[in-house]
Amino acid sequence: MKKSLLKIERLTTSFRIGDDYYAAVDDVSLTVNRGEVLAIVGESGSGKSALAFSVMGLHAHARIDGRIYYKGEDLIGMPAAKLNKLRGSEIGMIFQDPLSALNPLMTVGEQIEESLLLHRNGISRAQRRNAAIELLNKVGIPSPERTAAQYPHELSGGMRQRIVIAIAIANQPSLLIADEPTTALDVTIQLQILDLIKALKNDMDAGVILITHDLGVVAEMADRVAVMYAGQIVEIADIFTLTSNPKHPYTRSLLQSIPNSAESGSRLHTIQGIVPSLKHLPRRGCRFQSRIPWIEASEHESEPELHEIEPGHFVRCTCHLRFRFPDSASDAGLPPSADAYSINGEEFRYGTS
Repeated sequence: MKKSLLKIERLTTSFRIGDDYYAAVDDVSLTVNRGEVLAIVGESGSGKSALAFSVMGLHAHARIDGRIYYKGEDLIGMPAAKLNKLRGSEIGMIFQDPLSALNPLMTVGEQIEESLLLHRNGISRAQRRNAAIELLNKVGIPSPERTAAQYPHELSGGMRQRIVIAIAIANQPSLLIADEPTTALDVTIQLQILDLIKALKNDMDAGVILITHDLGVVAEMADRVAVMYAGQIVEIADIFTLTSNPKHPYTRSLLQSIPNSAESGSRLHTIQGIVPSLKHLPRRGCRFQSRIPWIEASEHESEPELHEIEPGHFVRCTCHLRFRFPDSASDAGLPPSADAYSINGEEFRYGTS
């Protein structure tokens, strides 16, 4: 049985808007085990990155409640000096935008060496340089000696992302947080980055939190998946269960929204509406209710909780028991003219899936 590495208990991260605080991460509890990839998936605005930054202690002005235990030690309230020692050594993070994560005034080699200098006492300059070259080799950088002397703007997006990964793993962390690591990369580079993270996880037996909105990435990488919507976890399960037997309406809608070439002419589901803004987020009732108006209000819980419907499979709100996809545009609360729609010139109708 895998040993628990990170345990998040009832984490709430709130940001001030005007005179009040509003929770972007709302009462979230999760566990990450050593040697496991936990994917956190959801639309933009669901709270995924806010959760990651809470674990790293990178929110400067947020109000954070709850507990985040790393190897039994609570990160919330930990003295800054001690937390700084953990960040970059025990806990590494791959940031979403490598260009903004890297210092434009330092060479790639200097930035990797800086991470080594901060966390390895007594390491010489020559040892740092050799370690930096070795790390560049490890992340698949060709001509590492030449690349080490270059600046971030001289490199491609895929190369910069590899540099960010090299910095994140420089001190062999036990926990790696990857925040949308393949955003804006072409498909070939995406696969290379994912293979690299997977290999590093196996080499270091690290726990990985993979934050993404790409369900293809989730299927490729994850052992377990937590689906996040409007600041809450709405479903948690292992990857096989989640893809073969999804339950929450949001999870099912996300999966139904993926184009499938094997089912040409079938209905491509579009999720109505958008994630509510932080200030206007409903704090009572099912937060997904407004986006599935064809489901009766009585089918939703007034205070939705996560229910364990089978071992290790948790779903929020009882609305999943009565959920179905709409059979028509009027069923979904859309005007009758929307009963048929087209994609790339091809017409589709509701109820043809």
